[in-house]
Amino acid sequence: MIQENDFCDDLSLLNKPADFMEGKMLLVDKPLDWTSFDVVKKIRAGLRRGLKIKKIKVGHAGTLDPLASGLVIMCIGKATKNIDGLMGWPKTYEAKVKLGMTTPSFDLETETDYTFATGHITEERIREVLKSFRGEQLQVPPQYSAIKIGGKRAYDMARCGEAFEMNARNVTFHGLELLGFENMEATIRIECSKGTYIRSFARDLGTAVESGGFLTGLRRTAIGPAKVENALSINDVERQMEALKENFLIS
Repeated sequence: MIQENDFCDDLSLLNKPADFMEGKMLLVDKPLDWTSFDVVKKIRAGLRRGLKIKKIKVGHAGTLDPLASGLVIMCIGKATKNIDGLMGWPKTYEAKVKLGMTTPSFDLETETDYTFATGHITEERIREVLKSFRGEQLQVPPQYSAIKIGGKRAYDMARCGEAFEMNARNVTFHGLELLGFENMEATIRIECSKGTYIRSFARDLGTAVESGGFLTGLRRTAIGPAKVENALSINDVERQMEALKENFLIS
């Protein structure tokens, strides 16, 4: 079984294509406004330049939205065979949910469409409602998501104003903890299963407190035993890629 110490934390220490082809896994702290595939492209291009090779497999073990930051697991070479297993690991997030309003995308991608009363919402009520989410739940994914409907991406259909329905799916919330509540914005630590949409959770939390809700911030802090505090920043990745290139020229 893969453990946290199986992840590589310094690519610059490796200077042969075979070191990567045999398989390496890397923890990266994805910044806001980057897609998970942006990180893939950054690492793949850096390895090609640094190792002077044309092809190398690089993939990620679970998408993180551009409006979210935090942990992504990158798999290189033969380690890409681990992706399916890694994607099944539970995830941990810190989410910020604004109550009293909704947006069509359930996050900041779209403008507010409805407002609701909030005078009845208290910290105690939120804590009580969170208990009802624990365990297995049926969750309806956002229409603004990459799920395919009849061969089309749901977010493309939503942005074009097409009418369609999303099917509910089983997800599991292993743990929920209210970390703070101020100005009708709740900060919540969420431990959940593969396939959980935190944007849908924000919508459902708003409904559960008899109001509205949407996601205003999201950071993934863990995937299984892997923690974001042990991940490389994009700047770290860039520095290591440059060092890798220099090492290859010297070797």
